Amino acid sequence: MAACRWLLIVLCSFVSLAQADTPVPGKIVLASEEWNDYTNKDGSGLAWDLLRRVFEPAGITLETRSVPYTRSVGLAQRGEADGCVGTYRDEVSAVLYPRWNFDADHVYALGLATSPTPTLATLGNYRLAWVRGYKYEEYLPTARRFNQIERRSGILPMLQHGRADFYIDALTEAKYVLTHIAELPLYVGFADTERGRALMAVYDQRLGILVQTGELKAIFERWKQPYPF
Repeated sequence: MAACRWLLIVLCSFVSLAQADTPVPGKIVLASEEWNDYTNKDGSGLAWDLLRRVFEPAGITLETRSVPYTRSVGLAQRGEADGCVGTYRDEVSAVLYPRWNFDADHVYALGLATSPTPTLATLGNYRLAWVRGYKYEEYLPTARRFNQIERRSGILPMLQHGRADFYIDALTEAKYVLTHIAELPLYVGFADTERGRALMAVYDQRLGILVQTGELKAIFERWKQPYPF
C-alpha cells in the first residue's frame, strides 16, 4: 500500500511539472475572413462574441485579425496566429481540431425563383458555383459539376445569364432564393504548437460548460442566427 501511495505521488508530480511547462497564454490571436455580423473587422459579430465568452472568463484576451480565409489558414499553419476561425472538420492540414465545434454552417443553394428546388440528392443534376477556398465538393458528395469564383459580387448575373444553376453558400451570405441542403459544423483550427494545445484545452473545457448551461443561446438570438447545439 505504501508503494502505491509513493507511485501516486510521483505521477502527480510529473503531471504538475507538465502543466507548469505549458502555461495557458493570457492572449489568443484568432484569424478569420470578415463575414458580415459574424466576424466583423471591428471585432463585433456572433463568432467573436461567442469566442470572447469562451476565453475571457478564463483570463484569456481575444485579439482578432481580419484576412481572407486562405490567409487565415496559413497564419494558423505557420503558428503566426493561434487559430483560424470557421473551418470544417479535417478540412485544413497541420492544425489541431478540438472536440467541440462552436457553430454550424447552414449551407443553402441559391437560385432564381424560376429554378427547380434542389435537394442534396439531386445536386449532381445542376451546374454549381461557390467561392474559391470553400471545399464544398468534399462535403456534398453528389456535386459533380461546379466552378469556383473569386467574389460573391457576381453571383446574381451568373444565375441570370445561365452560367450556373445554383450558388452554394452559408446562410449568413445568402441573399436570394434559398433551399437548405446541409449542416456543416464549424471549428477553430488551432495552431499545432504547445501554445495552441494549451488554448485548445481551455476552448474545449469552456465550450463544453457553456453548451451544457445554455449560456450561448443569448448570443445566437442577439445576432438572429439558429442555435446549433
